[in-house]
Amino acid sequence: MGEDALTEIAASTSSWDAADYARIGRFVSDLGEAALDLLDPQPGERILDVGCGDGALTHKIIERGAEVIGVDNSPELVAAARAIGIEVLEMDAADMTFAAEFDAAFTNAALHWMLDKERVARATFQALKPGGRFAGEMGGEGNLRRLREALDAELVARGYPPPLESSNWYPSVEEFADIYEAAGFDEIDARLIERPTPLPNGVGQWVTTFRRGWLDRAGVPQEDRADIAQAVAETVASDNADYVRLRFIMRKPK
Repeated sequence: MGEDALTEIAASTSSWDAADYARIGRFVSDLGEAALDLLDPQPGERILDVGCGDGALTHKIIERGAEVIGVDNSPELVAAARAIGIEVLEMDAADMTFAAEFDAAFTNAALHWMLDKERVARATFQALKPGGRFAGEMGGEGNLRRLREALDAELVARGYPPPLESSNWYPSVEEFADIYEAAGFDEIDARLIERPTPLPNGVGQWVTTFRRGWLDRAGVPQEDRADIAQAVAETVASDNADYVRLRFIMRKPK
């Protein structure tokens, strides 16, 4: 994929409505508690939150006594995080230039949006002090396959060709480990977890919120989106999302 195409995809997936995200997507941060426990932040530690979003989980790290800097490239979500007192830098994680500043790094439901994955891995590695750990969770291989296929089928039926390039990276354990080993990490413990998840506001709201960038790239006008979302909800006939999470922890060698 060329750099221009990558930039276009990244831009299309970082346009969020912060109010919609807080209302419809709060389950994402709620389900991130297991990854937060894996990080096990300690009082006095300096921690980097990679793709912090609206800061809901970032705030929980702070409550455990750590100092946290967040990074996110969505202006809307950065503003929401700053509004609750989180220190956030608005930037792409691939462009981070920290140098051995953090005791640990954390991420939840963010790495799968970052298609420049090798640069993100290297930048995170460079940000950590020797011996620092990186823990988190993202979408893994097979994540949301049923929902994504139902949406694409509905788009095709209505004459909207789905985008040719994926807007997400849902890796296998092996692919994920290869990327992060190449960046310099070791002691990588990564595993896939099948986690069917109830969508509190239903499949239709999930489509219009979490596949907003996908619909943008497919050229779907705003006035058609509610009908498409409803049709997808009727096709899957369930308010459960077929999530597959990749949960991990690793270290930068001392």
